[in-house]
Amino acid sequence: MAKRRSNGEGTLRQRPNGLWELTLMDGFQSDGRRKYKSFYAKTQKEVKQKARAYQDAKAEGIEVDVVYYFDEWADLWFESHKDNIMPTTQENYQYTLRILKAAFPHKKIRDIKPFDIEMMLKKLRRDGRSTSCLTQCRGMMYQIMNKAEANDLIRKNPVRFAEKMRYREPVKRKDAFTAEEVSILMERLPENRIGLSIRLMLGTGMRTQELLALEPRHIETDGSHIRIEQAINMQKGTAVVGLPKSRDSYRTIPVPQSLRWCAVALRQTEKKFVWEERKKDNPCNPSHFRDQFRKALEAIPEVPTLTPHSCRHTYVSQMQALGVDLSTIQSIVGHADVDMTQHYLHVQESIRLDAIDRFSKAFPTGRSGPDDPDGTTCGVIQFPNVG
Repeated sequence: MAKRRSNGEGTLRQRPNGLWELTLMDGFQSDGRRKYKSFYAKTQKEVKQKARAYQDAKAEGIEVDVVYYFDEWADLWFESHKDNIMPTTQENYQYTLRILKAAFPHKKIRDIKPFDIEMMLKKLRRDGRSTSCLTQCRGMMYQIMNKAEANDLIRKNPVRFAEKMRYREPVKRKDAFTAEEVSILMERLPENRIGLSIRLMLGTGMRTQELLALEPRHIETDGSHIRIEQAINMQKGTAVVGLPKSRDSYRTIPVPQSLRWCAVALRQTEKKFVWEERKKDNPCNPSHFRDQFRKALEAIPEVPTLTPHSCRHTYVSQMQALGVDLSTIQSIVGHADVDMTQHYLHVQESIRLDAIDRFSKAFPTGRSGPDDPDGTTCGVIQFPNVG
């Protein structure tokens, strides 16, 4: 027997085939008669969720009773989702979205089948797209079609039933400098802004976007600590100051004793940012920094010309080789690994300071810091081989 629900919640009943049906009044027809909309699911909870999603969609202005093409629905999905993601991530999403829209031009979302998803991914692989790109495309496609399913525009999400692409590419190791190369860089890099910055990136694990957002006020007067409170985000090709990458990216980084002179030197500027564009009070574009980074490394033929982000990988690998535990390293570099968050909370400052002191002794620069007037330095220690 059908059960009428109050407050416009419709009529709920179980059909002879076992499915639950929820019928709602959905406005009026042109002749003034009431219009009804029915939803079906295996359980009461699921059918109520479908009806609620339908009502929410209508409240958001989504025309749920029209036939949507994939490119239209993908744009609607992005507009409703973009406020939940960082500006930099929005640009990455738009890049992936363009790939998907090109794969399904003028195709109705209800006509997209699991086989179509599989063929799209295979074509992307044949076109030379990376495994990472394929993973991002499948993940975004799942979200787009999942919203369509939730709004009762399609019966089921086709991505859920599409076979996953098997990884053919070998797992690539992150590019990083060796201990010997770090020693060469510490000694041979110029004592200008780019040379000082590369040394600090190697000795602190800072991200490029964190370095470029640094203001002198973020660096202690003695160079002992650097506070990460903001980061560079790219918006339509322009560098703007925004929030750090994640909650755990807000941190205070202890600077190795041997590199504090670099931090002090970078702090000595009258500009708003340590790295600033020609236009006053504008942060430097990461592409310009990468060019400066590449030129500095090309001037030292004994080391490979890697990317700025390789300094971060180098810091982690070398600290591991020095015997520093992983949770301490993660607390310094600000990784946003949820599983390790509890470990971050229990890392004592004395352990962190001991960790960066090991780096300072391993890679001396021949210069003294404010707290080391005698300029005492220690020779480079031999690292064990690590996998």
